[in-house]
Amino acid sequence: MASIIESAWQYLITNFSDFQLACLGSFFLHESVFFLSGLPFIYLERAGWLSKYKIQTKNNSPAAQEKCITRLLLYHFGVNLPVMIFSYPVFSYMGMRSSLPLPSWKIVLTQIIFYFILEDFVFYWGHRVLHTKWLYKHVHSVHHEYATPFGLTSEYAHPAEILFLGFATIVGPAITGPHLITLWLWMVVRVLETVEAHCGYHFPWSLSNFLPLYGGADFHDYHHRLLYTKSGNYSSTFTYMDWIFGTDKGYRKLKELKRVGAEEDNKEM
Repeated sequence: MASIIESAWQYLITNFSDFQLACLGSFFLHESVFFLSGLPFIYLERAGWLSKYKIQTKNNSPAAQEKCITRLLLYHFGVNLPVMIFSYPVFSYMGMRSSLPLPSWKIVLTQIIFYFILEDFVFYWGHRVLHTKWLYKHVHSVHHEYATPFGLTSEYAHPAEILFLGFATIVGPAITGPHLITLWLWMVVRVLETVEAHCGYHFPWSLSNFLPLYGGADFHDYHHRLLYTKSGNYSSTFTYMDWIFGTDKGYRKLKELKRVGAEEDNKEM
């Protein structure tokens, strides 16, 4: 398996420059993973399939879904791609490389764990700041236009927010200068996580049922349903920051009430 990956990587670095791979390659990878993982939730919602796992009964109209996709394409080409291009010198200066040999899985895993920890910390405080009155009204309210989120709404946001919270995602790689394949793996994992958190469905196989402190769709859906001053649940991937600062108390209380109610219903049956 390792030889296959190395052979494929050898093809890439032979036929494309570091700039092309780091900027255009990263952009193509992001778009592919994002839309391929997010679009199915639009069709699930429209068709009503797996509705028993849907967190909210309300559905988005086709017009609202199409508006989201149109704006996303505008933001991705108008904001994300230029950011990738202009940040390339920083990553290059910090030591990012694409050459062989590929890093060991231990190095890749260690760096990605570090990125998650740092991203959770930075994102939490940035997200809380965006929920202050002025910034919510003029910036973050764009993201909250969808009180019933679906996968693609994860990146639907004001351009200023894309830059503001996007910093949380790239600061780890920017200061460590990883191998490009590590950066790509981080991007893929992070995109899949944020799409899942906004998908609007809580499945029996959802990661939040198995990974301690993992937020997931149920955790983040609560954040979208409530008024901006009372929502809480500001975390990105893992919820330890909300737990430390008590900003998930409303969510935990609601979960406990539902659990007690379910137990009482079972006793009556």
